[in-house]
Amino acid sequence: MSFPDYDRPRRRFLIGGLGVAGALVVGWTLLPPRQRLHASPPVSWLEQGYALNGWISVSTDNRITVMLTKSEMGQGVMTSLAMLVAEELDVPLTSVSMKQAPLRAIYGDTSMAADGLPFHPDDQGLVKRGAQWMSRKLMRELGLMVTGGSSSVKDSWLPMREAGAAARARLVAAAARAWGVPEAECSTAQGQVSHSSGRSASYGELAPSAAAIGDVPFTLKSSQDFKLIGTDATRLDVPAKVDGSAQFGLDIRLEGLRYAMLAMCPVFGGTLKSIDASAVEKLPGVVRVMSLQADSSGAQDAVAVIAESRWQAMQAVEQLKPVWDEGMNAHLSSESIAHALLEAVDNENAFSYHQRGDMKNVVSAKRITADFSAPLLAHAAMEPVNATAQFANGRLKLWVPTQTPSLAVKVAARVADIDEDNVELTVTLLGGGFGRRLDNDMVAQVVQIARAMEGTPIQLLWTREQDLAHDFYRPAAVARLTGMLSDEGELIGWDTKSASGAPGQHLLHRAFGLPMTGPDKTTIEGLYDHCYEIPNQLASHVIVESAVPLGTWRSVGHSHNAFFKESFIDELAHAASVDPVRFRRQMLYKHPRHLTVLDAVVKLAGKPATGHAQGVALHQSFGSIVAQVAEVSVEGTQIRVHKVSCVVDCGVVVNPEGVRQQMESAIAFGLSAALHDEITINEGRVQQSNFHDYPTLRITDMPEVQVEIIAGAEAPEGVGEPGTPPIAPAVANAVFKLTGKRLRSLPLRLEEVPSS
Repeated sequence: MSFPDYDRPRRRFLIGGLGVAGALVVGWTLLPPRQRLHASPPVSWLEQGYALNGWISVSTDNRITVMLTKSEMGQGVMTSLAMLVAEELDVPLTSVSMKQAPLRAIYGDTSMAADGLPFHPDDQGLVKRGAQWMSRKLMRELGLMVTGGSSSVKDSWLPMREAGAAARARLVAAAARAWGVPEAECSTAQGQVSHSSGRSASYGELAPSAAAIGDVPFTLKSSQDFKLIGTDATRLDVPAKVDGSAQFGLDIRLEGLRYAMLAMCPVFGGTLKSIDASAVEKLPGVVRVMSLQADSSGAQDAVAVIAESRWQAMQAVEQLKPVWDEGMNAHLSSESIAHALLEAVDNENAFSYHQRGDMKNVVSAKRITADFSAPLLAHAAMEPVNATAQFANGRLKLWVPTQTPSLAVKVAARVADIDEDNVELTVTLLGGGFGRRLDNDMVAQVVQIARAMEGTPIQLLWTREQDLAHDFYRPAAVARLTGMLSDEGELIGWDTKSASGAPGQHLLHRAFGLPMTGPDKTTIEGLYDHCYEIPNQLASHVIVESAVPLGTWRSVGHSHNAFFKESFIDELAHAASVDPVRFRRQMLYKHPRHLTVLDAVVKLAGKPATGHAQGVALHQSFGSIVAQVAEVSVEGTQIRVHKVSCVVDCGVVVNPEGVRQQMESAIAFGLSAALHDEITINEGRVQQSNFHDYPTLRITDMPEVQVEIIAGAEAPEGVGEPGTPPIAPAVANAVFKLTGKRLRSLPLRLEEVPSS
């Protein structure tokens, strides 16, 4: 194509501009990520503290204050992160206090996005490394503070250790200058700097001069020198939880506090047509009745009653008679959802996430196909949804148990129509999160109320029934798995096609307004990225549009895809007449860490008791490898899990006791879903309402759990979620040994399954 002469200057400008832009982008990619040591603007520390960097302050009484950049929701992150700093700073853990961090870019999570890229764990290629590098750099620029994806310790491993080491170096430098000695002749221990001459000074004494000097070179400890990391530590949050001084969201009490309760449409996506609040407004204690608008955060139309006491608000809401337009989802049902998923597996083109070998030309002696399914699930955290807000003079104060402080502030500022700088957020302790508190619909609701009630602090609470009926659910899923066995009983072909809604797309749409298009790794993780060496593989998925709002649930797609995969692996082993453990072992020749974990769990489990059977499952998620053996008995149609043996390789272990607690917690959480839980829909309405029909595992049904940790040399990986995926298939595989029945749907129910 030729251009007229008058276009040449413009063309040169455009091409030159693109060249400059490209050069800038390339140059930016080559630069290291921004530093994560000093906050901008600087953090306001406690009055008696001396800031040594953006993470650590030392007071004259030797107290160490460390910024807590993650949400403590029972997973023990307050303790494990404190250990990272205490180790490098050479102080006792008991001298460390954690202070909730303000919003600063250095505290943003840089790991979750990189881990969410749809690469296979075995892929160590340049493209993957480059994409992860770019992702971490981008997230460093965004500086989003978030707790999720089992990334807390993994993401904090270097910056918090570097903060501790940098602070220690400044304290040593301050002492050396004061004494006129070389820094190399000084040592640190138990919060003191000592010199070979016998001189010593506490960190508190040195803090003022250390804060006055600039940064000095520092080095991190080698793992051989760790004294605290790798040892069992008493949790820092336990004393306050025992004596009642711990503050969860519902513990916030402010002068003049008023309480808000809601009425929401029982049908997904329904809108408010009308409300006659005249009778309710006259009830004792009722301050106001107001309608709330739907919001892009996921909050839907609602009617709020604000009263002087929570009980008054609850009683008043019961008497509201709002008229709803139930909309297009009024006829939605579990049956229609299941039909759409199966139809997609049968007929829709699927997006391929992983291919290996040549599936089309596999010649096998035996071909086995099985369909698996999993239901919608709610989070059902023990602390119901809540938030507290006060709006006055153009400023907003928030108290929220949230996993996403940065996004909570964004939502609040947008709804209040103020700058984010005018929002002050206090992140309280969370009474469970499991992914539900990644969303901020409750923030949008409470801010609407607080803005209308200017000057009055408002505390919003959802009932348990509303919590179950208006969640962002784990998607229902269907998978068709096909395996090809050779004459020798080896698995030579692996073909999976699954269908579900896309929780990652839903979450990103609510959080950032991104379009719900393209692939979503969360839908197929656990099926395409497994550890087994199979020469021919194809893993694909169909995203089915979901009228049910979806979100991330503890271990996300791994939670059901591990059930599909590990149940089918057992089924293939049976078809090949090979012991299930041996069948797995022969496919792990390139994965020695996985093989070690598998062998260790078999040894740990020992032999089952008379009348019991054991089922095994092996799965990697969030970087960690977990194998479990479930020891099970069956009485009639009742499945009873007596013992679970669990082995985990999560890289370097910071707090072994914390890892054991998380494995136990994940097993209990996963057993609730494996044996009991499902959300069913009829006429657009959730049918479950409370723990009587959405039961969590009772203490009487909790099995004995034994956990063994294989400490690795690799950097820490995830711990909060990886213990959940293997438990359901381990139980199902044990049930097959006892009954000969394959349970291919969750929750596991014997009465609905004929003998294989």
